[in-house]
Amino acid sequence: MHDPDIEDHLIGILLGTAVGDALGLPCENLSPRRRRTLFPGPARHRLLFGRGMISDDTEQTLFVAQSLLKHADDAAAFQRDLAKRLRNWFLALPAGLGKATLRACLKLCLGWPAGRSGVRSAGNGAAMRAALIGGYFHNEPEDLERFVRAASEITHCDPRAIVGALAVAHVSAWTAERSNAEMPEAAEVCDRLKTIAPGDAEWQRLVATIQQAHAHGRSVQEFAAELGLEHGVTGYVYHTVPVAVYAWLRHYGDFRATVEAALDCGGDTDTVGAIAGALAGATCGASGIPAEWIDPICDWPRSVAVLREAGRRLAAQRRSGSGPGPVAYFWPAVLLRNLFFLVVVLLHGFRRLGPPF
Repeated sequence: MHDPDIEDHLIGILLGTAVGDALGLPCENLSPRRRRTLFPGPARHRLLFGRGMISDDTEQTLFVAQSLLKHADDAAAFQRDLAKRLRNWFLALPAGLGKATLRACLKLCLGWPAGRSGVRSAGNGAAMRAALIGGYFHNEPEDLERFVRAASEITHCDPRAIVGALAVAHVSAWTAERSNAEMPEAAEVCDRLKTIAPGDAEWQRLVATIQQAHAHGRSVQEFAAELGLEHGVTGYVYHTVPVAVYAWLRHYGDFRATVEAALDCGGDTDTVGAIAGALAGATCGASGIPAEWIDPICDWPRSVAVLREAGRRLAAQRRSGSGPGPVAYFWPAVLLRNLFFLVVVLLHGFRRLGPPF
C-alpha cells in the first residue's frame, strides 16, 4: 500500500481502533471463561441494547490525528498540542482512564511542561495511540520515531511503554508499505520488532516467542497462555502489545478474525481490541472492516463521522503537504456525553455481576 491508498489505510486505523475498543469495552477485565459465559457467540456490540461506545483508546487516537493535522512538521509543537488536548479531555471527566494517564494529566493541569509530565509506568497509554503515527509516517522512519516518542512522553516515560508504542507504530508502518494481499513472513516482521530495543532482553524474548508461536501455528489464546495470560491480558504493555501483534500476524488480512481472537483472550479487552483493530484496520483498510461492527457505534460528538473525516484530512495533508486543519465537532457536549457514558458503564458493570455464572 502506497500513498495513493493512504486514505483507506488511515481511516482503517481510526475505525479499526474504534471497533476494537467498542467491542472490547463491555467485557473488560473478564476472564476468557467468564466472557464466554456472559457473552456467548460471535463478537457484537453489547454495551447498550446492541449499540457500542468508544473509550479513551479511541479518543486519544483522535487527539493524535487532530494534533498531526496542525503540526505534522514539528514534533515539539505536536507534543505541546497533544498535551493540551489531553489536559482538556481530562478536565471533561472521562471515565476509566489509566492511573499513569491520570497522574500525567494532573501534572499537566498543575503546569508541568509536556516533555516532563510523563510518569514511570509500563502501561498501555502510549501504545494504544501509536498506530496512527506509524501509518502517517510509514515511509519516514526518523519522523515516526520522533513523533512516537513525543506522543508517548506526555504520559509515559518508562522505556518499556515507549518500546511498546514504537512496536505498534512500526507494525502499522509495515502494513502501509505492502499490499494487504501479501502474507507477511513472520521472521521479517520479528526482525523489525527486534531492532526497536536490541538491548532489552525481555523484549527480545517476547519477539522470539511471537516468531516461534507463529511457526508452530498456535492460536492467539495459546500464545497468550505461553505468556502466562490464560486468565486475561493485563494492562502491562509487554503483555498487551505482543498479544495484539500476534493476533494481527496470525490472522493477517482478516479484520474479524484478528479482533475476535484478541478479545477471546479476556482481560484488558478494550485496549488489546483497540490495538489489534488498529493494526488489522491498517492492513485491510476501512473497506475491510465489517459494517455491522461500525454502524452500531453511536458515540457523539466524537463520532464515527468525525473519525472518517480526520482520516480523510490526514490523507489529503500527506498528499499535498498541507490541509484544512483539525476536524471541528461540538465539544461543549463532551461533558454531558461523559456523564452519560459513566452511567452506562456503571449499569453494565452491575449487570455483569449477575447470572449466568
